[in-house]
Amino acid sequence: MKFTKLTALALSTAICAPMAFAADMADEMTIVSWGGAYSNSQQKAYHEPYMEKTGVSIINDESSAEAVAKLRAMNEAGNVTWDVVDVVAADAMRLCDEGLAMEIDPDTMLAPAPDGTSAADDFGDLLVSECFIPQIVYSTTFGYRTDLVGDTPPTSVCDVFDLEAYPGKRALEKRPINNMEWALLCDGVPKAEVYDVLETAEGQERALAKLDTIKDSVVWWSAGADTPQLLADGEVVMGSTYNGRLFSVIEEQDQPVAMLWDAQVFDLDGWIIPAGLSEERKARALDYIYFATDTQRLADQAKYISYGPARQSSAPLVGKHEELGIDMAPHMPTDPENAKNTFLYNYEFWADYRDDIDAKFQAWLAK
Repeated sequence: MKFTKLTALALSTAICAPMAFAADMADEMTIVSWGGAYSNSQQKAYHEPYMEKTGVSIINDESSAEAVAKLRAMNEAGNVTWDVVDVVAADAMRLCDEGLAMEIDPDTMLAPAPDGTSAADDFGDLLVSECFIPQIVYSTTFGYRTDLVGDTPPTSVCDVFDLEAYPGKRALEKRPINNMEWALLCDGVPKAEVYDVLETAEGQERALAKLDTIKDSVVWWSAGADTPQLLADGEVVMGSTYNGRLFSVIEEQDQPVAMLWDAQVFDLDGWIIPAGLSEERKARALDYIYFATDTQRLADQAKYISYGPARQSSAPLVGKHEELGIDMAPHMPTDPENAKNTFLYNYEFWADYRDDIDAKFQAWLAK
C-alpha cells in the first residue's frame, strides 16, 4: 500500500493519540544510550516531555557501547529486553543486516516537517540504513589542557603523536575506529586514500605501527565520560571524545580545556528499534520515535549539547543553551569555522570490516 503525505499525517495523528492506543501500548520502556551529558540532553529534550505527555515510565540504560554484542545475545536467547537503542550509523547497519533491528518507513513512521516536507526528504542523505533513524551529527575530536601544553597549543591532530612537543598521557578510545584513520593521516596517507589503505592487511599494520609510537603514553577509554574526567583531573594532556562531551567540560564545568577541531571525524548517531518486540512494546517504541525525532524535539536537544540536529528543518530552530544562555551554533561541529578540516567517517567500510579489525586491534592492545 502506498501512503500519501496526507495519509501519513492522518496515521501519525492516530499513532500519537495515547488514549486511542493506550491499551495496545506497553506502559514502560527501556531506552538505551551513552550516558553522561548526551543522555542528559535526551532526558530533557525527549524523555521528560514524552513521559509527561503519555504517562509511560522510561528506564534509562547506558549500554550503547555494547549494543551490537548485547542485542546479538538477547536475540539468541529469545529475550530482547530493550525497546529503543541509540547507536552510531555503522552499528545500525550491522544490526539491520543481521535482522536484529526493524526496518523503518520514514514517511509513515516518522513525523513530517512543519511545512509538510516528508521525513525522508527532511533527513535526506542521513538515512543511511533502512533501520536507522538519525538523531544528531556529531564529531569525535580532541580536547587538551590549556595549562599543560606550554605556549604553543596543538593545532593539528598529528600533535597527538608528538610526544616531544607535548609530553604526557593521551586518552584514546579502546577501539580501532578513528584511531586507525588518524594514525594513517599522521603517517602521511592522503585523506582521500585512507580507507583504501585501511582495507589492506598492510595498511592495518601501518596504522598499528604508528599507534605503537605513543602506545605507552595512552590511557584507553571505553565510556564517553572518561576523557572529560581525565582532562578535568589533569591526568592526560589531551584526549579524544565526542565534541558534546568536550563542550560540557569546557562551557558547563569551566575547566581549563580547549577543543582541537582539526581532523574531527563526522559521524551520525540515532535510534534503532530491536527486532523481536511484542506488538505492545513495538507500538510504544514507534510512538516514542515519532515524537522524539520530530523537528522541534531534535532542535530542543541542541539546547543542552553541541550536536547538530539531523533534520534540515531543525537547524533554523537551534538557539541558545537552555541554562548558559550562550549561542549554540558556533559550538556545533558543522560550524564553518570548526569544519575547516574534517574527516568523513565511512559507514560502509566499518560495517564491513569492523569485526575483523576489532579482533586485530584488541590483539595488538594485549601485546
